[in-house]
Amino acid sequence: MENFTGSFTQQEPIPEAAIAAALRVMQSGRLHRYNTAPGELAEAAALEEEFAALTGARYCLAVASGGYALACALRAVGVRPGDRVLTNAFTLAPVPGAIASLGAVPVFVGVTEGLVIDLEDLAAKLDQARVLMLSHMRGHVCDMDRLMALCDAAGVIVIEDCAHTMGAGWAGRPTGRWGTVGCFSTQTYKHMNSGEGGLLISDDPQIMARAVLLSGSYMLYDRHRAAPPPEAFADLRLVTPNISGRMDNLRAAILRPQLADLARQCARWNDRYRVVERGLAATPGLTLIERPAAEDFVASSFQFLLLDWNADAIRAVLARCAARGVELKWFGAPDPVAFTSRYENWRYAPSAPMPATDRILHGIVDMRLPLTFSLEDCALIARIIRAEVSAVFQGDLSAPATTTRAD
Repeated sequence: MENFTGSFTQQEPIPEAAIAAALRVMQSGRLHRYNTAPGELAEAAALEEEFAALTGARYCLAVASGGYALACALRAVGVRPGDRVLTNAFTLAPVPGAIASLGAVPVFVGVTEGLVIDLEDLAAKLDQARVLMLSHMRGHVCDMDRLMALCDAAGVIVIEDCAHTMGAGWAGRPTGRWGTVGCFSTQTYKHMNSGEGGLLISDDPQIMARAVLLSGSYMLYDRHRAAPPPEAFADLRLVTPNISGRMDNLRAAILRPQLADLARQCARWNDRYRVVERGLAATPGLTLIERPAAEDFVASSFQFLLLDWNADAIRAVLARCAARGVELKWFGAPDPVAFTSRYENWRYAPSAPMPATDRILHGIVDMRLPLTFSLEDCALIARIIRAEVSAVFQGDLSAPATTTRAD
C-alpha cells in the first residue's frame, strides 16, 4: 500500500533574490510606498510598472489584498449600495463578500460541468445588473469571446477576478485584459507569494484614477509610474474617499523577482496538473474537467467531479484518501469547511435555488498542487485517488485499496 507524506499547504521558499530585496527595504526603513528618498523609485511603483508591462495593461495599482482589489474595482466603476452585481455561483467567499461590503447585492449565475460560468444563465440574467464580477474560479477560464460579446451587447461592465489565473489567458489574451478591470491576488496560495497582496489593471484612466485615490494615495498620485496622467485626477481628487489599502514596499520587493520568474513557475504548475490528469483518466465514476484548446490555463490546483454521487460515498472517498495522506476538499458539504462554501451558505446574499448548479457544486472535489510536489509525488497522488474512487464506486469499502508503486 502506498501513502503520501507531503504537505498540501507547504509552499516553496521565497527566492533568494526576493529575500535580498526585502532586506534592502527593511534596512532602509522606508516600507511605506510614498516614503522615498529624492530620486528613488519605490518598490511598489516599480512592481506596478512591471506588472502592467507583463499584462499589456496601460495602468496598474498594487494594493493590500486580492479582496481589497475586488472591492476597490467595484467602487471605481461606480457600484453603489443597493446595486445588483452579477457573479459566479461557484467562487470563493471574498467575491460575494466584496460586493456585499459595498451594500450591493450579489446575483448568482450558474456553473457548468467545465466549472466555468454558465453563459446561457448569464444571458438570461444580464438585464438584472450593469456589472459582472467574473470569477475565473480555480483557474478555469470560460469562452471569453462569447462572454464579452454578451456583456458588451447588454452594456454590462466586466470586472475579472483573476486570483487564480495570473499568467493564464484565453485565445492568447491574458485574463484581466478582457474586462474593464482585472483583479489579482498575491496571497500565499496564489501564483506569486507575498502573504497577502493584490493588483488591479485597467486601460481606463478615470477608473484607475479613482482606484488610486481610493487606495489611499492622498495627493501623491504623481509618484505612481503606471497610473493615469495628473489631469485624470483633477476632477476626482477632492470627491473620492480615501479607503486605505496600499501595498507596502516590503511586499512589492518580495514580488518583483517572482514576477520575473512567473512564466517558468506557471509551466511547472501545469506539468504537475498534467501528471495528475493522466493518472486519473478513465477512472470509473470520476469526471475530469475538459480544458478547451483556447484556454491558456495555469493550474495551481486540481478539480474533478463525482457527479450524482451521494454525500456518504463522497465522504468515504475523502476519508479514504486522507487516511493515505491525500487531502481533498469538497464543495458539496452542507456547511462551510475551511475555504469551501457555496452560494447558499452566504446568508448575506440570499438567492433562489439553482438545481442545475447545485448538482455540479455537490460533486466538486478540489486539491491544491503546490510546487513543493515533485512529478513523482503527483503520480503517486493520482494513483491513490484513482484507487480509492474506484473502490468506493465499486462498493469495496472494507479497507483502503492497495496499489502497486510504478517503477
